[in-house]
Amino acid sequence: MTVGTDSPAQARSAEPHAQEPPGRAAAAPDARDQAGPAGPHAPEGSGPAEADEAGTATAASATAGTDGFAGVFPDDLPDGLVVADETGRVVIFNAAASRITAVPGDKALGLPLDQALPLEDLKGRRWWALTDPYGGLATRRGQPERNLLLPGGREVLVSARYVREHPTGPVRRVVISLRGTEARRRTERSHAELIATVAHELRSPLTSVKGFTATLLTKWERFNDEQKRLMLETVDADAGRIKRLIAELLDISRIDSGRLEVRRQPVDIAAAIGRHVQVHTTGGQSPDRFFVRIMPGLPALWADPDKIDQILGNLLENAVRHGEGTVTIEVAPARKHADGEEGTEVTVSDEGPGIPEESMSRVFTRFWRGSKRGGTGLGLYIVKGVVEAHGGTITVGRGPRGGAEFRFMLPVGTPAHLA
Repeated sequence: MTVGTDSPAQARSAEPHAQEPPGRAAAAPDARDQAGPAGPHAPEGSGPAEADEAGTATAASATAGTDGFAGVFPDDLPDGLVVADETGRVVIFNAAASRITAVPGDKALGLPLDQALPLEDLKGRRWWALTDPYGGLATRRGQPERNLLLPGGREVLVSARYVREHPTGPVRRVVISLRGTEARRRTERSHAELIATVAHELRSPLTSVKGFTATLLTKWERFNDEQKRLMLETVDADAGRIKRLIAELLDISRIDSGRLEVRRQPVDIAAAIGRHVQVHTTGGQSPDRFFVRIMPGLPALWADPDKIDQILGNLLENAVRHGEGTVTIEVAPARKHADGEEGTEVTVSDEGPGIPEESMSRVFTRFWRGSKRGGTGLGLYIVKGVVEAHGGTITVGRGPRGGAEFRFMLPVGTPAHLA
């Protein structure tokens, strides 16, 4: 290992949206006044979600008369919005609803709700007849989001809110929200890929552990001490691999849920890099393959030591396994942010073929693999999550000698009680 020190190197109404007619501004207050008790304030005792739904219903009510409320039009909403009046006929059918259902808004307006939006549940039952929004118990507030089917079998996520002037009064409006299922399907595919990857990665070491332990238990006397030791070392290595995989899964869960904890304390980043380089040289890598450059004037670094080891371990392993030539690790003071806080910048680069430009945007996503040389494809995703949990940033690019270059910056991170 070479160590160097250098100086710092719509609702759709019967009329299309056009120029606002005179009196539009005066119409909106009238619509608000007509909103009644089911207006901006949710009924007492309702939860936050119901309050939000009530607010949405109020805005939709105003929109039905003015095509806009407080500068917001139904066509501005990213989700589909359908509103039926007290007679059950559609008065609002925004652009997103038209896109999701493939029903033109001008054709939907004025139709009975079950004709404009002919939904069925997954068992083929007509949803409006099943839920009967204008009948049934007067205490119902709506329907939670669920998967329903449009004509042709296309799935859509639907939720409904029943708006009443009084808690047990008749339904004055039914407000329906529509969302496509693409985002949910992407999430489901991601989960399926994760399960498949985990199953694949666990199968090999578990097979090895099972095989060697079964062999030792049944044929212990047939092996000499050296053979027994070799098999036990293999079992130990595979058990460690399983442990690391489980740790990665736990980290992904915490990152995705925003529950990754950072226990800050002073960290000697140079010493941490030295330890990781030693691990690789002890494992058979030539010391000459690593060049470490520590710039002077490094600020103090408060971080989670275990998480820093995780970042460095993944980046160095990535450089050694997928890169070529000398692996260069540089540590330098980071430029001051707009808020004046300093930080530490660490760069890890190699001399291999690098990462294709078209792949750089996917490097920090789940299951990305730069080559077919093993790995779960989760390491860099976890690295990004850990760096960001520290308030830092990480980027990838092409190094000065053509290889991949990963650069992450960590703020000083001094605890508030010591700042």
